Amino acid sequence: MLDIKFVRENPEIVKENIRKKFQDKKLPLVDEVIELDKKVRELKLEGDKLRAERNATSDAIGACMREKRIEEANEKKAQVTKINERLETLEKEEVEVSERLKKDMMVIPNIIDPSVPIGKDDSENVEVQRFLEPKTPNFEIPYHVDILEKLGGIDLDSARRVAGNGFYYLIGDVARLHSAVLTYARDFMIDKGFTYCIPPFMIRSNVVTGVMSFDEMDQMMYKIEGEDLYLIGTSEHSMIGKFIDTFVEKKDLPYTLTSYSPCFRKEKGAHGIEERGIYRIHQFEKQEMIVVCEPEDSMKWFDKMWGYTVELFTSMDIPVRTLECCSGDLADLKVKSIDVEAWSPRQQKYFEVGSCSNLGDAQARRLGIKIKGPDGNYFAHTLNNTVSAPPRMLIALLENNLNEDGSVNIPKVLQPYMGGKTQIRS
Repeated sequence: MLDIKFVRENPEIVKENIRKKFQDKKLPLVDEVIELDKKVRELKLEGDKLRAERNATSDAIGACMREKRIEEANEKKAQVTKINERLETLEKEEVEVSERLKKDMMVIPNIIDPSVPIGKDDSENVEVQRFLEPKTPNFEIPYHVDILEKLGGIDLDSARRVAGNGFYYLIGDVARLHSAVLTYARDFMIDKGFTYCIPPFMIRSNVVTGVMSFDEMDQMMYKIEGEDLYLIGTSEHSMIGKFIDTFVEKKDLPYTLTSYSPCFRKEKGAHGIEERGIYRIHQFEKQEMIVVCEPEDSMKWFDKMWGYTVELFTSMDIPVRTLECCSGDLADLKVKSIDVEAWSPRQQKYFEVGSCSNLGDAQARRLGIKIKGPDGNYFAHTLNNTVSAPPRMLIALLENNLNEDGSVNIPKVLQPYMGGKTQIRS
């Protein structure tokens, strides 16, 4: 959410930013919020004047009563009654207009960084850099579910009977490999100086609307029926929510946290075969990282964070590339975002396995996360990044380490978490 003062003083910048995101339908909101803001300030001003008038009139009533001017005192009491009635109307109107203003402000997208490429959707994202040379074996690589089934590591049929499509059972060494990836990712981030955390897996609605846009909320979140609780789509939600309505000390910054959680997502829409299996699912586990920092440090942390994901994948000999998200592919709260994509030998292309985002002060402004500074308080900046989401990581790991006989080599860094095993066999 933008600062209303910024919108008031820079309406054309805000409108141009909306155009760059190809959201022209939101352009009228800018003029609307300026008018609503003006109305709120007018209501506040009138209310302040009436309160001052009421206080003066109340003092005059006391003087009249002391001087036995009863009739005059009664007239002034009638004036106070009218003032109170008007104030009640004003206060109700101010609440209504303020709520409309806030609702509109939460729909206007954040100002993107000047370095963000302009494009309509993810087809116009820009490749930045590749790491490790992609390799293609001289044998055909099966669909990832077929690899998993041959290893005896997945049961989709039972999961469909138990929970429906978009769920799975992982079994045996494959399940162990899944956990090994998460544990390795946890230790990897701890070694980078991040503090490990296991957060709540449910959050209240005020946290949901604080960490994401309404569109994201509708597409992702599962609501707990009859309660003000949502299942988290990523631990970033509850990790950033940890700081809601707090003043953080400048000396304590940055907060660098890495968190484990299950994640729950609606994943609306139909998907092709490559996105079925365990690629696009309703439940998965993930290791995440978040940073709460000084505004001037957020871009530095942004580059560090996506770099950690690249380092993690390449340490397992998985080729990756980074992709700069264009303006039209950025969620409304994001200032800048980079996707990390892993190489798929089967598809002969890269696919997304993680995303790093700098949200500027958008989440902090919505959630009330402020820094206590020597010259006044100001909003922190927040960032988040996927360390590892094993279902997709498993696909990349399986395809890049598959042998012709169907066995899968275990990367050296994961072997200590697999009891020393070097391969998974059927």
